[in-house]
Amino acid sequence: MRLIITEKNDAAKKIAGILAKGGVKEESYLKVPYYLFTDAEDQANACVGLKGHVVQVDFPPEFSEWRKVEPKALIDAPLVKTETAKSVVRTVKKLAADATSLVIATDYDREGELIGLEALNLAVEENQKLARGVRRARFSALTAGDINRAFSELDQLSEPLAMAGEARQDIDLIWGATLTRFVSLATGRLGSQFLSIGRVQTPTLVLVAEREKERRAFVSEPYWVVKIELDSGGQRFNALHKEERFTDEARASAVFEKLVTPGRVTAVKQTSRKVPRPAPFNTTSFTSAATSLGFGAAMAMRIAEDLYMAGHISYPRTDNTVYPSSLDLRESLEILAQGEFKREAGQLLAQQALHPSRGDKRTTDHPPIYPTGSPRKGELSDRDWRIYELVARRFMATLADDAVMESNRVDLAVGGEPFVSRGSRVVHAGWFEYYPYSRQKDLELPLLNKDDLVELVDKQLEAKETQPPSRYGQGTLIELMEKHNLGTKATRHAIIQNLYDRGYVHGNPVEPTEMGMKMAEAMQEFAPRIASPEMTAELEKDMDLISVRDLTKEQVVTISRDLLRQSYGSLAQNREQVAAKIYEGITDDRILGVCPKCGKNKLRVIRSKTTKKRFVGCEGYPECDQTYPLPQRGDIIGLDEVCPQCGSPKIKILGGRRPWILCLDPYCPTKDEYRKKQAARAAQSAAEAEAGGGAGTKPAAKKPAAKKSTAKTGATKSSAAKKPAARKAATTRRTAKAAAEPVGAEVAARTAATDDD
Repeated sequence: MRLIITEKNDAAKKIAGILAKGGVKEESYLKVPYYLFTDAEDQANACVGLKGHVVQVDFPPEFSEWRKVEPKALIDAPLVKTETAKSVVRTVKKLAADATSLVIATDYDREGELIGLEALNLAVEENQKLARGVRRARFSALTAGDINRAFSELDQLSEPLAMAGEARQDIDLIWGATLTRFVSLATGRLGSQFLSIGRVQTPTLVLVAEREKERRAFVSEPYWVVKIELDSGGQRFNALHKEERFTDEARASAVFEKLVTPGRVTAVKQTSRKVPRPAPFNTTSFTSAATSLGFGAAMAMRIAEDLYMAGHISYPRTDNTVYPSSLDLRESLEILAQGEFKREAGQLLAQQALHPSRGDKRTTDHPPIYPTGSPRKGELSDRDWRIYELVARRFMATLADDAVMESNRVDLAVGGEPFVSRGSRVVHAGWFEYYPYSRQKDLELPLLNKDDLVELVDKQLEAKETQPPSRYGQGTLIELMEKHNLGTKATRHAIIQNLYDRGYVHGNPVEPTEMGMKMAEAMQEFAPRIASPEMTAELEKDMDLISVRDLTKEQVVTISRDLLRQSYGSLAQNREQVAAKIYEGITDDRILGVCPKCGKNKLRVIRSKTTKKRFVGCEGYPECDQTYPLPQRGDIIGLDEVCPQCGSPKIKILGGRRPWILCLDPYCPTKDEYRKKQAARAAQSAAEAEAGGGAGTKPAAKKPAAKKSTAKTGATKSSAAKKPAARKAATTRRTAKAAAEPVGAEVAARTAATDDD
């Protein structure tokens, strides 16, 4: 029997269905499914899917207690591997015991190669004979064509590529756990409120913080613009003074006063230009395009991976922007023609030859992202369809003609002052027809000739201010990370998401919180190499050298430990200053604006010493007793804006699936609808309880009263007396757990492990 191991169960099921000569028999062991089938060569096969990494790297148990082990000790601590999905591991070993050969069919990238090597080692532990017969299937799409080709051209597992992935795993654990533990202990933020530092996460945060510094340092300067509206034969159009921006208000006003009708055309110029087709999608350009449609980068990648597993698009983790010659473009169009894009794909198929556009990045692992299936719109959720449509339309755009734009410029004299009017229109849609996201709106001007007279309809003198540089959108930030070689195509979206999860940034465009700003400043001041993209980029290059056998995993991990040791020394020497700076940011985030009651003191987040619940209170207490209730979960960010309805400050709650904004005043008119719904639910529950046996009844609540009436008063008192002790013990256990939170399995998974491939 041949054993085939894939990265996920969906892939195992699909591959089995493609390779099977007849039917596929689904079995399970320890609730883990696997698939038995006979292939075209009458060979018996078993195909099983993993759950990604089923083995993880961690520190030995003696290093797990945060308060008892100095963070510095983690730099040179030994690393061990532990099984994370024991049922999957046992299933792999069970199937391996009866196997005569092994095929690794995990995703073909650095991380997939490592997962494949981990699976191989598990199988060989059970059956050493499999080490001699292991082969590798490499594919870029879960389609019949790609899978059949991959299994007819089985290759060797690349151990150097896997070792590069393992080096990344080790480095990110060592860096993430060491620095995360240090900064969390220094600031007293333990348990679920721990703070994180990562070798990729931190320089990415610095990029965001530096842009925010530019914005805060920016000094707006006033300027004035003079605009006019003109009429030519009943067709109106706009023009702007040739000077565009006036820095002198008196000069702008003088020009404005001179404007009288009619105006005269002094020159007309018409030009035509080609708008080149876009390059094929790689991961970076795809996520950038998806974010412009309103998707978060992490969400876009999750949807893309789901579409890949469903066989609708190719593998979404790729740097390539050049279609390989082996990719049958016409076949891909024929697949599209079977679905919602029948007309568009048919137009492209009518061309005698297909000449796709080319980007500037060419790799040999995976092709650019392209559609591999033709699902109907109703078969997918709205968001899944929007991502699929984006990929399909981009693919068609790369096979279409360049677009042609016609630009018009009309120079005019009005009141002796020079004005310019500009227009443009699409004269040949080309790729715009297939990819409307980039199409510009036509702005047509009337047909004008030199010396034509035009009527002045309206004139405007507008006062404006120069604007600071804009914040980075998620797509722009990913492009910037790629430029600085921060992370990889597979991890950048996850790294950005981690910044959100840790409360360092919020919103889109990406805005740092005060805690995020101070974290970046602390690292820049006391550990500049950690904050610098150069160090991280250098380590990424070293890991790439492992894959081509120029360096060993051990050498690169040793280099990284030495770099970390140097940075940690600086942090440790300035522990108090680091903690003070970060805590300053945490404190600033708790300031939520000026108190509307007293008008002079600030509102801030306060935690009750008795109830331990948080609320908003005025710093002027007891003179001012203004308070507001708060949700008890999620990080809180002040927005420096007030509710237009009641004038109370507005806040943003970070946590859950998405952030949400609310007014602090619980009686604000904006919450009337919510209160009505709550009242309706309460009334319904009361009615159901009155009727008896309804959804709102809770008969179990009567049980404690029944117990009180028993004769065992002594026992009852004894039990009651023990409750405070039990609660105290439980509290002690929770405190101990927070102080001894595991470094690898939990913390590293939520922090440094997002720096993976």
